[in-house]
Amino acid sequence: MLTAQHITYKVGNKTLLDDVSVHFKPGEFNLIIGPNGAGKSTLVNILSHQLQPQQGQVLYNNEDLTNFSIASLAKIRAVLSQNIELAFPLSVTEVVMMGRYPHFTSKPSAHDAEIVQEAMHFFDVVALAERNFMTLSGGEKQRVHFARVAAQIWESTDAACRYLILDEPLTFLDVHYQFDFMHKMKDLLKTQNLVVIGVVHDLNLAAKFADQIILLHQGKLLAQGDRKKVLTKENIKTAYRLEPFIHEDKGAMYLFFE
Repeated sequence: MLTAQHITYKVGNKTLLDDVSVHFKPGEFNLIIGPNGAGKSTLVNILSHQLQPQQGQVLYNNEDLTNFSIASLAKIRAVLSQNIELAFPLSVTEVVMMGRYPHFTSKPSAHDAEIVQEAMHFFDVVALAERNFMTLSGGEKQRVHFARVAAQIWESTDAACRYLILDEPLTFLDVHYQFDFMHKMKDLLKTQNLVVIGVVHDLNLAAKFADQIILLHQGKLLAQGDRKKVLTKENIKTAYRLEPFIHEDKGAMYLFFE
């Protein structure tokens, strides 16, 4: 379980998050949505301990996040940030191995190499293994980063669960790989004891794949729950200033805008 209680974050006189309380259960695909400037990236940065809130606290399995050392946190929490740049000509395998750095001191073990291969297979980047990472397309680089962060928390630890936090993971991906990634996250949640939190912009993808949706608006929590609770005409109009047409068919929800 990951819980954030009464989170407030300010930059100067501007409040980016205002008394936000949210919770995330293992085994569920949690997606954060909201318009630009709603506070989505700020929230995930606080949940992952990359920012410290002025008020409130974040709990990993009921333990305050500030009690974790950087080393211990890196073994149970992986983060995919926006705009990741690498300035060195590493191979794809070497980039994915970066995810294992918290788990060894001098050099990776055969077990680390095995995990890297498993993560690369899972995200279908084995064919790129020897490629120079810098020569890849944007979408290929993103898929390699998926393997890297997955490798970091691939196996069970003594902790109650592990945490995967994804800030706009669908950036650079075409439609095929967007759906492929979302299906892979659902598959991963079936076999791993994970809390998975992601930021997305596509409301239809959120409606299709999320077990829980968190809707932010102007730094506040507008709604939290399943798609029927969150993706209402009233909530969408408030957050996005658009009137949606919502169609439901055979358990699926589709949103259209004029």
